[in-house]
Amino acid sequence: MLNAIKRAVIVITGVLLQFGFAIVIRLCFYKYLGIITLFYTIASILIVLGILKNSTRLSNDLPWIILILIFPIFGTILLFTLGRNFSRSKLLKNIFQYEKKYNEYLIQDEKIKEDIDNKQLDNIKYILNRTNYFVSTNNEVTYYNFGEKFYPELLKELKEAKKFIFMEYFIINEGIMWNGILDILKEKVKQGVEVRILYDDMGSFTMLSTNYSKELAKYGIKCITFNKLSPFKGIFMNNRDHRKMTIIDGKVAFSGGVNLSDEYINVNSKLGIWKDNGIKIVGDAIWNLTVMFLTLWNANINEDKDITKFKYDFNNVNKNNGYVIPYGVAPFHKDLIGEDVYINMINSAKNYLYIMTPYLIIDTEMINSLCRAAKRGVDVRIIVPGIPDKKIVYTQTSSFFKVLHDNGVKIYKYTNGFVHSKVFLSDNIRAVVGTINMDYRSLYLHFENGIYMENVNEINEIFKDFEATFKDCTKLNDKDVKAGFIKSIWQAILRLFAPLF
Repeated sequence: MLNAIKRAVIVITGVLLQFGFAIVIRLCFYKYLGIITLFYTIASILIVLGILKNSTRLSNDLPWIILILIFPIFGTILLFTLGRNFSRSKLLKNIFQYEKKYNEYLIQDEKIKEDIDNKQLDNIKYILNRTNYFVSTNNEVTYYNFGEKFYPELLKELKEAKKFIFMEYFIINEGIMWNGILDILKEKVKQGVEVRILYDDMGSFTMLSTNYSKELAKYGIKCITFNKLSPFKGIFMNNRDHRKMTIIDGKVAFSGGVNLSDEYINVNSKLGIWKDNGIKIVGDAIWNLTVMFLTLWNANINEDKDITKFKYDFNNVNKNNGYVIPYGVAPFHKDLIGEDVYINMINSAKNYLYIMTPYLIIDTEMINSLCRAAKRGVDVRIIVPGIPDKKIVYTQTSSFFKVLHDNGVKIYKYTNGFVHSKVFLSDNIRAVVGTINMDYRSLYLHFENGIYMENVNEINEIFKDFEATFKDCTKLNDKDVKAGFIKSIWQAILRLFAPLF
């Protein structure tokens, strides 16, 4: 509790510092308030025109436009405080530079690329063309439909580590799950294994002490707290590391929706059954995740001169097991890779499209894509939580039910508890498993990772997971998606300003 209070004080102090400037202007220069107001009004109009001119996702930019026009001073300050202006962040500049620097290590097999071109696999081609991550076919993939199935496999592989362990997570929380991992990590350090931990400060701020990285250092574990909370950081506090991955010796990697906290393995879950997923990769695709991790790590401390020492060369895992391409999402990318991959899957679906997501806060482009798919006869189903973790966020989620339902999209509520999985599946051909929620934070603001798969054998296990989960869901009908007058107004207000939060 004391730790949470300290962090809250930091955040509140930051907000006061960010907006106190406007109050100082009004008090010190009240005689010239009219001129100052006129200046800000003209500036706000120019800013709005600039937003309109350069906008590629107007539904995301509309709240900023409204806020700036109604409250010129406050809205302008908020835009430059929380908006997508990255030039003021030294860390973000470093990440961008390391991402460019490490592109040379992501080499695409030309035979595989030629095969993809010949087969016109457009979804894969988009990721190849708009990111620098490579696609490979020499992989073995295992899908876990619950965190408690994922966890024992993670422990098993950690115990086998010989050279290094990299772990990057949004949330680390002391308890049964993390303590079980930590015990292994301590032992591995004694055996000479290099252990690196990267966790997000905001994600863990109510759970870990402010100097937790120093506590881990006592055991010989290297640890970085990503984007540490500070009242002086401004815009970059809004960009969190929401990725989840473990890489062991370059030989095996884990990802998915599972954070390192007890509820993710259904221990002491307050939200009923916690429905989550994990994925394990053995094969060439691991290198994408390794480079992703090292980009953020070295952007913080510049430790590695040669990262190829962490690459494992696989001979023959399973060269005929479809296409796998792990990819990263960063807030400075020109393209909204996370959203575009999802939309491409929606647009390419022929028979069915199944989705699991904890949050459904989407823009008009995503709404229209889902509705068009349903209208052309695709069986579009979306599973959302039956017991939400955040009521106000669920109110935003439910505000999209009616328009989707009325256009043929089927909404399912997981009656057993909370769904935290982020999974897209279509036609038993292609799937995405990763960390990317269907909300503005994941799609626009956070560092995320996804694993795109096409014609991979394990996709059939993902299909089985959906089929089993549907049985534990309630399909919403016309009455379920309706909202009263007051609630509808509240939902509209929340939807309008959803991109700001």
